[in-house]
Amino acid sequence: MKKASFHRSFLHLVALAWLPTICALNIVIPGGSGKFGTLLASKLAPTHDVTILTRNAFLASAPSRVTEVFGYVGESFLRKHPNVSLRDWDGGDLLDIVGCDWMGWQEDTLKKADVVVNLVGGYTEQRTMATERIVRESLTVNPSALQIAVSPREEDLPIISPGMPTLKEKRLQDCEDMVKANCQNAACLRMECNNLENSCEEIIKVIESQSS
Repeated sequence: MKKASFHRSFLHLVALAWLPTICALNIVIPGGSGKFGTLLASKLAPTHDVTILTRNAFLASAPSRVTEVFGYVGESFLRKHPNVSLRDWDGGDLLDIVGCDWMGWQEDTLKKADVVVNLVGGYTEQRTMATERIVRESLTVNPSALQIAVSPREEDLPIISPGMPTLKEKRLQDCEDMVKANCQNAACLRMECNNLENSCEEIIKVIESQSS
């Protein structure tokens, strides 16, 4: 009887050894406090640890939204997804800091990241400054992290942000060039703005292909 029990236990251990393993990653999402970022975070959170870099973590995690100026994740979302956390950062503009605890994000968050998904929105010079900040700090503390720069398709840009399409497209291209030229492990994705579900799946595919 003891031999049979031992045999079953041994076979169980062998079977477990052959099961596919899921490697949990530390994923950082600058600019992830909008609709796109929270959707992506919710899809990553069951398997991975996700940190959203936001310019005001206090307001982004409030029980209800109090302003349209900053992104919003919400207290209920964070309770539902315990693997998602928020971290203040400077957003690349040291002259316009609004978070209360923005210092040290490079050491406590960026340094341990396996993947950085840049969802910093807007099409002003702020986007360029934020990308430069992410790239520069990554080269200092974590040059091997996978850097994914996400931008809208050129044909979608006039729809989601009317006016000055040539200038805005140049900013997007400059950010992509900055990432590709400086990061040893990088991917630049152009997403369809009206299909966030598919865009999230495309990002997850890149993460899985690079980390497998």
